Amino acid sequence: MDRGDIKHCNHGFSLLELVIVIVIISVLLVLAIERLLALQVDAERVTMETVAGTLRSAVGMKVAESIVRSKVADLKVFEGSNPMDLLAEVPRNYLGEQDGVDPATLDDGNWYFDKRAKSLVYLVRNKGFFSGGLPNPPRAGFAVRLVYSDKDGNGVFDQGKDEIEGLRLSPVEKYSWSRY
Repeated sequence: MDRGDIKHCNHGFSLLELVIVIVIISVLLVLAIERLLALQVDAERVTMETVAGTLRSAVGMKVAESIVRSKVADLKVFEGSNPMDLLAEVPRNYLGEQDGVDPATLDDGNWYFDKRAKSLVYLVRNKGFFSGGLPNPPRAGFAVRLVYSDKDGNGVFDQGKDEIEGLRLSPVEKYSWSRY
């Protein structure tokens, strides 16, 4: 066989092949970024709900302690209190008690206790995936509420008429997280 008979293919990718590779890489990159964002939102949601769950447990332990000591009536003083005070160690992203602060001036992803509203507030970082709650900026609020049997059905605790059953950490406003 003569060397002249062998044809060498020394040309690179065609323009079409290069465009196809770029499109495939772009699609994979968009999917990866979308997935990372979903994981980031899930991480924030889980972290916030974990702190709220820990606080609910602390409130439950305070109720159990009052029941054991036969001091259920004393639970009334805890309504509207700062549930972070029940923890042995507060989260690193807890900014403390604030009085009349503009939440827009605080960093997202932090907790604080609003002394005027008597509620614990979480400032949402991934705002586009959070709905409900408190507006401007989006945030979740929680308050320690008295649980009682409302004998006269007026929706208000009446000392001497209604019986205290415990405490609950409740959302101030309903909220939800979405993934996409």
